[in-house]
Parts: sequence; structure tokens; C-alpha cells
Amino acid sequence: MQESKRIQGTQDFDAIVVGAGFAGVFSVHKLRELGLSVRALEAGDGIGGTWYHNRYPGARCDIESLDYSYAFSDELQQEWRWTERYAAQPEILEYINHVADRFDLRNDIQLNTRVSGATFSEAEDRWTFTTEAGEVFSAKYAVMATGVLSVAQVPSMTGLESFDGQWYHSGDWPQGGVNVEGKRVAVIGTGSSATQMIPLLAEQAEHLYVFQRTPNFTMPAQNYPLKPEVEKEWKASYPERRKFAWASNFGHNQVSNPKSGKEVTAEERLAELENRWELGGLYMMRAFKDILTDAEVNDEAAEFVREKIRGIVADPETAEALSPRGLYLGTKRLCSGTNYYETFNRSNVSLINVKNAPIERVIPAGIRTAGGDYEVDVLVFATGFDAMTGAMRRINPVGRDGVHLTDAWAAGPRTYLGLTVAGFPNLFILAGPGSPSVFSNMVTSIEQHVEWVANCVSHMESEGRSTIEATVEAQDNWTEHVSDLASRTLYAHSRNSWFYGANTPGKPQVFMPYVGGVGNYHKRITEVAAAGFEGFRFDARTTATEPAHETRATASH
Repeated sequence: MQESKRIQGTQDFDAIVVGAGFAGVFSVHKLRELGLSVRALEAGDGIGGTWYHNRYPGARCDIESLDYSYAFSDELQQEWRWTERYAAQPEILEYINHVADRFDLRNDIQLNTRVSGATFSEAEDRWTFTTEAGEVFSAKYAVMATGVLSVAQVPSMTGLESFDGQWYHSGDWPQGGVNVEGKRVAVIGTGSSATQMIPLLAEQAEHLYVFQRTPNFTMPAQNYPLKPEVEKEWKASYPERRKFAWASNFGHNQVSNPKSGKEVTAEERLAELENRWELGGLYMMRAFKDILTDAEVNDEAAEFVREKIRGIVADPETAEALSPRGLYLGTKRLCSGTNYYETFNRSNVSLINVKNAPIERVIPAGIRTAGGDYEVDVLVFATGFDAMTGAMRRINPVGRDGVHLTDAWAAGPRTYLGLTVAGFPNLFILAGPGSPSVFSNMVTSIEQHVEWVANCVSHMESEGRSTIEATVEAQDNWTEHVSDLASRTLYAHSRNSWFYGANTPGKPQVFMPYVGGVGNYHKRITEVAAAGFEGFRFDARTTATEPAHETRATASH
């Protein structure tokens, strides 16, 4: 793997991949299979993306391990052994490193390389990438595997610089961990990361203060060591399971109930909700086919969960504070954890409701709220990310006519198929806005996108094409389609979420993921390619400085 040695002058490749998480690693593999020269540029000092940086206590996937893995190699999926139903961060990181080694990908991945800019040259039909270290790379194709939850968001809290203790963000946890034994710890936030780490921090800390503005629904993960007979059955039926996942709504093997909540009896609804609670994780969102479209069905499911919270949390006032109100179940990111609600029965855990008594500032000794001061030694921000567009906005590519992506997206992200942006030729975004992305098993969506991009690039090379880009009309139609689908669901009534960008100050509030289902989405992008890449235009430049089929790679693998 390329390390810190820097090369002067422009380094030319057929394709530059930005990022080396699941999407970036697979992109390197697929593009190399086409015979292209590829270089992945990774800002971190290790591969893994989300699973490299999010190493906080309790970090764990909420999709079952046997599903949350690559499908492109049967040998890989047969040989790898998962140890738990839901894999923890260290095991997932070990897996992605195994993949890089098994397919000899490391020499084409350059670590400690943060891309600071990307500009399209209309004279050459190529992208130029610059890095913070001053390196320059050139490529015909730009594959943005930058991650949808990769830009950690630390609130600009008054007085943070004066804090006498240590502070951390869940999305950028120190490699050596954080020792909180016997310390007073504050966690700000109660989203997915917080619900996983809070139970473990509570076991170590002298006292844990949980600062909650808005409660969320947290399902029990129901995790356990992977049973040999389950692993054997999965591996024997992987082809059928992968086919099912790719055609499903969410890209995995969690079976959805095809019935409406209103076509069964109250007793049957209760039994189904109990069944989903015992299955754990995200299964609750598959309880009824209309759980995200019918308010009454959703309300009943939400009250079911609130009743579970009341049955777990001993103190009625705390139980009520932890119970979401005015929020449809699943319209903010559903959480999955172990012993989350039980943790609030511990004598060394305090829930601080900052909606009633907002945080005013950080003081040297801790946190000051409208209700008083809290002295802490360690401050943990579990405050989420500039989701889905943050990394792309940070790089801010420059396309045709000098247009910056942030200007093209000034009113919110606009894409065609969640893959491309009009005016930005040969630039592909993996799992971006306008695709199923965070509403799916991310590995499934990543593989679908990378396979599509590889197919597109293969077509380009075989046809001697110089550029491909979405038409404005196709992009407008797709963006409208994504918005229209969301408007028919309960997401339209719960806009205070990162799905809309509501957690990022100044960010346009536009619903970003595609809710039409992974299977429907894959069918659509496949049809577009089969129709000669409908909605795209090729070779927009009328003159060329060189034949489009020639490569210009001068750097070796």
C-alpha cells in the first residue's frame, strides 16, 4: 500500500477512486479487472472507511454479518467465518483488510492522502485531483467512494476550547481507545452511535451523564454468537439469498410481511410486533408493508415500543423522557443496541433532558445547562455526520464551465440515478443522494453501483467514448421522482432528521435517499444501461486532443 512518499509532477491513471472503504476497495478490484490503471486515494492511515474511523465502544453493524459482506466472489463468502450474528467493528475491519489482501489491492491504494480538490478539464476530458500534501493526479474517470457518513459533525459549542478534560467524537475515535474507568463522562446525543456506546461506557465510568435533546426508537439487537448450523445453511444457499437481497426493498434477507397492518386483527398485529421485537435489529420496519405509509399502523407500532420502554425502565419519568413522541417510527434512523434502555436503571447513569434545559456552553469543569452545571472529565460527541453530501461538498468538484458542485447543489443535491451529476462528466458517486444508500444494506447498494460503473466504463472504452454525463432533463426527472416517492410516505411528516440534512446548520433541507426499494432501483439502472445509457450524452466536446480510446496511465500498479 502506498504510504507517505510523495511524487512530484502529475501522476496519470485511467481512474482515480476517492476513498478506500467498502465502496473504494471494490471499485479498485472491478476497474482493475477491466485492465485499467487505478489509484485509490484514502485520507486515513488505514482502509475500511466507516469501519476504520468508528471504533468507539460497542460499534457494531445493524445488518446481519452474513448479509453485510461482498457477494462478488463465492470463494470469499465461503471461506470467511463470521463470529457473531451482528459483527462488531474490529471484525468488519479485519474482513475488509482480508479482502484487500486476498485480491492484492493494497498497491493501488494510497493512504494518508486527503483529496482537497477535483477539476474537470474540458480541453483534455480528464479530471485533475489535488491533495492536501500537494500531489496532483489525473484520470479519465473519477469514482467518488467518499462515504455517506464520513464527515463527523462536532457542534460549535461555546467554550469547548476551555474544557479541562478530553473530548472525542464517536466518528473519529482514537485507535488505542479511551480509558473512562472511574471518570465522569458526558455523552451528547442519543442516536445510533450513542445507543451502542452508552451501555459500555456506563459499565466503566464513575458516572455517566446522557444529554438528550430528542429521544429515538432503539430496538434490541438480539445479538449472539453465530450458530454453525446457521452459517452452514447460509453458505449452502448464498446464490439464492443474494438474488433475493438484490431484488428486495432493503437489500438484505430480512423478510418483510406482505400484509397491511389493517388487514389483520389487533391480536395478529400484536403478535407480529412481538415477533419483530424478538427478532431484533431493524426487523420491526418489516412488520407490515404499510408501516411507513399508514400513520395509524405506524402509531400502533410506535406505542408498542413505548410500552416496551415503560416495561424496561424503572423510573416512570425517565421512561417517558426516553419515549419518542410526535415521531413516526423509523422516520429517523432506527437504532439497534444491547441493554440500552436497561442502562438507565443503573445508579451511576443520569439522563439530562436538554430540550427542557438546553446546553448553554462548555465550561472548564464540564457542561452548563439552563438547569445547572455538570462536572465531567470526558466529553463524548455522538452528534452524527454531515450525511450523504458532506464529503462531496468538502471536496467540491469543479465541472464544466467552472461550475462548483456546491453551486450545482445550492438548493439541495440533484443527481441522475444517484450516480451522476449533470455537468460533471465521467464522475460517478457511489451510494450517493438519490440512491437507496442509507435505506439499504450498504454493501448490496455499493456492489450494485460499482458493477454499474464498471459496465459503463467498459462500454465507454469499447466504443472509444471520451465522456459520459447526465442530461439536465434526466437529472430533473429523477430528482423529482425521488422527492415524489418520499412525499407518499411518513418521511414527509418527519423532516427533522439527517435524511433531510436537518442536523447540519445551513444545509438545504431536501430528502436525499431513494425510498422506492433496492430491487426497483436496480431494475431501473439496469434498464438505463441496456437502453444505451438512456438519459446520458456522450462525447460532448466536439474536438479531441487525442483518440478517446487511448489510455494515458504512466504510473505503475
